[in-house]
Amino acid sequence: MTGTLAPTQPLTAADRCDRCGAQAYVRVVLNSGGELLFCAHHMREHDASIRKIASEIQDETSRLTEPASSAEEER
Repeated sequence: MTGTLAPTQPLTAADRCDRCGAQAYVRVVLNSGGELLFCAHHMREHDASIRKIASEIQDETSRLTEPASSAEEER
């Protein structure tokens, strides 16, 4: 085993917040080796304490403000 972290996969609609079950937009890899998933709301609420125990944070909350793709606009 090397000391490098495995590349993280993009979060999908199937990934759910460990706190409330909403769609997760943030993956937190813990110093202890586990991971937690959070919706944007719960990440903002617990940000300070999470950063103390995280070795990596994959934040995809920018997807919440991106314009819809052309395929979605046609519906």
